[in-house]
Amino acid sequence: VLDLDPPRSGEVVVIELSSYQIDLARSLAPDVAVFLNLSPDHLDRHGGRGGYFAAKRRLFELGAPERSVIGVDEPEGRFLAGLVEGPIAVSVKTRLRGEGWLVFMNKGHLTEWRAGKQVAAIDMREAVALKGAHNHQNACAAYAACRALGLAPRVIEAGLASYPGLPHRSQTIAEAAGVRFVNDSKATNVDSAIKALQAFDRIRWICGGLEKEGGLDALKGHTGRVLKAYVIGREAANFAMQLDVEAEVCTTMSAAVERAVAEAEAGETVLLAPAAASFDQYDSFEKRGEDFAAQVAAHL
Repeated sequence: VLDLDPPRSGEVVVIELSSYQIDLARSLAPDVAVFLNLSPDHLDRHGGRGGYFAAKRRLFELGAPERSVIGVDEPEGRFLAGLVEGPIAVSVKTRLRGEGWLVFMNKGHLTEWRAGKQVAAIDMREAVALKGAHNHQNACAAYAACRALGLAPRVIEAGLASYPGLPHRSQTIAEAAGVRFVNDSKATNVDSAIKALQAFDRIRWICGGLEKEGGLDALKGHTGRVLKAYVIGREAANFAMQLDVEAEVCTTMSAAVERAVAEAEAGETVLLAPAAASFDQYDSFEKRGEDFAAQVAAHL
């Protein structure tokens, strides 16, 4: 942020703020503030889930944004939406109704309602880099923020359709013999991995790494699309024992990719979604994703 040039007239600057930054800030004044959801993370820093939410909530209280975009699929979001004036409510689970400003998914279409009437609908099948409910939530929030800035629905639709995706975030890096290879190395916690697992069918899942606080219990019940797991990391054996799917201890990325490539069939997805931090074997999740891509290229 400190490296950015001062914004020019009419320019828009988009900043992702961590809970640490919001917690420490003395003043914040965003034109548009966005809250997507709350999943357990950084609990040691904030003293629990309540403290983590309180840190994020400061953006809307201390910052007093002109417009708030709030995901309301979870209790924390619904609570926050009740505290701010005129929020844009975002949902991927519910067809929202009411007199407010609403953006939600409805049968594969990103839909905007205002004052009880439909304003726009975008077919998300055209946005090939935005698969899965978590990406649809991101798209709804981005759409709402752009609308708050005055952009027309068709302009936003073109942007969504042309969006190529970001490295290490549900990034398709290769396709061969009907098998798709997806790099979601950014899935460094269980909640992110669950969202990745919900975005694809018939998955050969590469997972493992430095396990985070809270363990892996939350994964249970969300692995129905997984054909087999290939576990990496220094504690791969312990990680594998906690999974409720067939798992092979591979330890290294090279071994995991080699086994997944050998066993994958047409129509399947080889997905890197570690559900763990990278620091037992890599300097960062980016380095882990780059190794995955390199190993895929080497074994195809």
